[in-house]
Amino acid sequence: MKKLVFILFAATSTLANAQDHKLVPQISVAGEGKVKVAPDFAIITVGVENSGADATEVKKKNDMAIDAVIKFLKKSKIAEADYQTQRVSLNKNYDYDKKKYNYSASQTIAITLKDLKGYDVLMTGLVDSGINNIQGVEFKSTKLAQYESEARVKAVADAKLKANDYATALGQRVGKAVLVSDNTQPYYPRPMMSAMKMNAGSADMAPETLAIGEIEITSNVSISFMLE
Repeated sequence: MKKLVFILFAATSTLANAQDHKLVPQISVAGEGKVKVAPDFAIITVGVENSGADATEVKKKNDMAIDAVIKFLKKSKIAEADYQTQRVSLNKNYDYDKKKYNYSASQTIAITLKDLKGYDVLMTGLVDSGINNIQGVEFKSTKLAQYESEARVKAVADAKLKANDYATALGQRVGKAVLVSDNTQPYYPRPMMSAMKMNAGSADMAPETLAIGEIEITSNVSISFMLE
């Protein structure tokens, strides 16, 4: 009998607790914030590639070209911290048409250009030094953290605006945020090839071969608000 009374008491207590913890009306929305800015520096990836029948000679030609490139960079007052070898390779390949092996050597260097106005002079010098492979230009900003913060603020404002729209349509008001999730993907700017462009006008005017454009920093957030 005592056991039956205890079970009935436990069931009644559970029901009372469930009634006390009523579901709180909530609304979940997603927000996005974007900030577009002009980049103030670039990472240029260039390379040297040679091929031939003798591995030693192919590697030697590549090394000579890279040596000339590094000397040019030093002469151009590019800080040693602003250029770095990215990849070095020497491959043995079989030519099925000629029925023999050949070798290909390559090396790439990533150069941080902090003054974009010096792009044309830099690229001309690199090609003259022996560069025969330009892989791309990646534009960046030294104020990335600041712009990411601005994008997050815009994302929250966008989410709250959406929540207010829905709440108004329901005849309710938006209360405090109860859950915030940052859905922003890591920022990986896509490499962009330089666009060739010639200025119309005097023949003495230097050609412009770099279209800087803008980079876009995006933030995405999901927020759950209480409804009143």
